[in-house]
Amino acid sequence: MPIARRNPRRPSIDIWPGFVDALSQLLMVIIFILLVFTAGQFYLSAALSGRDEALHKLQQQIDQLADLLSLEKRTNADLNQGAAQLTAQLKTARAERDRLTAQVTELTTKANEASARADQATGQIATEKQLSTGALAQVERLNAQIAALRQQLSAIAAALDISETKVKTQQEQISDLGKKLNIALASKVEELARYRSEFFGRLREILGNRPDIRIAGDRFVFQSEVLFAPGSADLTDAAKKELDPIIIALKQIAAEIPPDINWILLVNGHTDHRPINTPQFRSNWELSTARALSVVRFAISQGIPADRLAAAGFADTQPIDSGNTSDAYKRNRRIELKLTER
Repeated sequence: MPIARRNPRRPSIDIWPGFVDALSQLLMVIIFILLVFTAGQFYLSAALSGRDEALHKLQQQIDQLADLLSLEKRTNADLNQGAAQLTAQLKTARAERDRLTAQVTELTTKANEASARADQATGQIATEKQLSTGALAQVERLNAQIAALRQQLSAIAAALDISETKVKTQQEQISDLGKKLNIALASKVEELARYRSEFFGRLREILGNRPDIRIAGDRFVFQSEVLFAPGSADLTDAAKKELDPIIIALKQIAAEIPPDINWILLVNGHTDHRPINTPQFRSNWELSTARALSVVRFAISQGIPADRLAAAGFADTQPIDSGNTSDAYKRNRRIELKLTER
């Protein structure tokens, strides 16, 4: 049996379908990217368009607000001008009313005279049987003028009543505000009086019952001999020790007083009526003032604010003892402290 000749064929590789698939996938990717880019461009354009539109609307609102503000300013100016014009018109109306009142009086007189003349004419007409049309027409004209003037007076009177009502309302409001202010001031004065009583109460506890230092009403009184040598306005060291507890008590009370109470410590200097004439002090006025100032300077040096202190000298113009004895002179030579409102 003959052996058949084998002719084996080499298998061939077909790459075309794979290339087509790869190319199709690449094309799909490119198309997808283009779609994404197109969609992005669309949304970006929409967002930019929306922003521009929003900015345009905002600019329109700003322009409208500016127009409204300008309109409000013009309206306010017009209202002020209108108020001034109404005031001027009211004055003019009052003058016109007075003028018209005078005219009404004059016309009434004329009307009465015309009526008398008309009556006389009517009598003459009845007697002479003649009609005086001119007199009757004049009476009618005068009556018409009187009626018109009365209407004008009524309108003016109504306007004056409205104006007087407004004035009365404003006066009532002012009166109410005044009452409220007086109540508030009275409350502050009462509150300061409470702190003043507390201040004097502490001083009583500190100083005790000393005859040369006493409380008289709303004042704290030092005899001058406690603080000064005769004819001098310089505080002695002993005087400063006497003033120290008062300054301490004042600081404590000042820390408790509310800031809306405008309080002040008055330091008043007084002398007896015997005149003084030295190179340093030419009169009792200068001596009393210098002593008050010495106490104020010491209080400032101890920490009391200067705006809470005031000094005044009264010389011998306000004696508390009218006698001419040494005790009377001693009582009149004094320094008074008074805690009060400014």
